[in-house]
Amino acid sequence: MSRVLTLLAGLCLVLALLPTGPAAAAPITVPVGAQFTDASGNPLHAHGGGVVKVGSYYYWFGENRNADGTFRYVSAYRSADLRTWEFRNHVLTQSSAAELQVANIERPKVVYNAATGRFVMWMHKENGRDYGEARAAVAVSDTVDGDYTYLRSFRPLGHMSRDITAFVDTDGAGYMISAADENYDLHVYRLSADYTDVASLVRMWDGDHREAPAMFKRDGVYFLLTSGATGWQPNQAKYATATSIGGSWSGWQNAGDALTFGSQPAFVLPVQGGSGTSYLYLGDRWAGAWGGPVNDSRYVWLPIQFPTSTSMSLSYARQLTVDAAAGTITASGSGYDRLAVRHSGKCADVRNGSGANLAPVIQYTCGTGHNQQWRIQSISGGYVQVIARHSGKCLDVDGVSTADGAALQQYGCGSGANQQWSVQDAGGGYVRLVARHSGKCADLPSSSQDNDVQFKQYPCNGGQNQQFTRTPL
Repeated sequence: MSRVLTLLAGLCLVLALLPTGPAAAAPITVPVGAQFTDASGNPLHAHGGGVVKVGSYYYWFGENRNADGTFRYVSAYRSADLRTWEFRNHVLTQSSAAELQVANIERPKVVYNAATGRFVMWMHKENGRDYGEARAAVAVSDTVDGDYTYLRSFRPLGHMSRDITAFVDTDGAGYMISAADENYDLHVYRLSADYTDVASLVRMWDGDHREAPAMFKRDGVYFLLTSGATGWQPNQAKYATATSIGGSWSGWQNAGDALTFGSQPAFVLPVQGGSGTSYLYLGDRWAGAWGGPVNDSRYVWLPIQFPTSTSMSLSYARQLTVDAAAGTITASGSGYDRLAVRHSGKCADVRNGSGANLAPVIQYTCGTGHNQQWRIQSISGGYVQVIARHSGKCLDVDGVSTADGAALQQYGCGSGANQQWSVQDAGGGYVRLVARHSGKCADLPSSSQDNDVQFKQYPCNGGQNQQFTRTPL
């Protein structure tokens, strides 16, 4: 009996020391337009990144930059549920190769080659001073989150190469897609058998001026999601579809609103589970759009809908519920708010629903119009931009004025501090909006009760005409 007990105790010890996978992932909520933190509470830097699933874990790779925007790391994180991310490794660093000591490395994408058993990373490489190199680069590793060996950078078949992604088809063929020739063209390359080189150019869009490619396949249909080339500022995402990568593709079609909800495509992740497969849009809300450093960028994740087998759509949301085990993604809330000034109960409104710059922001009886709905998105330094839903333009103080009585209007979003606001608690469930550049409050002059009175800025004084209810829609 003592020998049996000893054997059982030994068996229990062995079993306890064996590696275990994650428990079945429970449904989690993901905020839209927020920064993420890892399991240790550190900001998660996987900007411009992509995700590969290995076993029960999702591995997220992305840009982790120096304060001046140059390359520091490609960082890797893993999660079983797509919300609780564990930092794993800086898989590529400045010391990985001499040419990386001063460089820009952007949009790293990792794919697995089943034939070689190796993980292959494709990325866009520049010299850290300008964007004249326009090269693709490749690195490899025997483990998904180990140190990657940098192989080289080059211009594929002699073409410039900037924004980049990688895609493995269901037949095992590998592809690299990149913006080419000063971003005017978009190229799809077939990769070599080991995925570390370009074999041929199989499709190109000549002169369409698209970048930020993200390719995925659903029920035999290829989708290629892209953005326009407008620097840090967001624009209208467009996609095309085909049943063969090298064959005929549809024309470009819009996805999301005119600014893709303030984001740019980075990747589309299939989330496969027991109830089916959902497709998750992973976008970056680049901090460069408001003058911040890249590492202050936010993540915009949204579920993709498919009205037909060859069409897709994106709608904004406040948060997502993701059930990775089931493969389901549910959106909650529109992501927009109504702002009603306390003294009158009337709403902040863009006059006549105008889409023009300089259109006045007024108070008006609350209704259902999109010109009374605002996306309040966080940016660097604890500030927000207040963006009109109907136009995609920002709440702005005219002329960057610091004077009392300067008018509030809408204007195309930029990096000006006159479009940056702090949302301050005014007590009683109300808030005030304080302009960053002037320190003054959004104010309804003379506490007027009338429709069509334009908001101005005045010194903050605690008046109810400077207080708003913020109602999520």
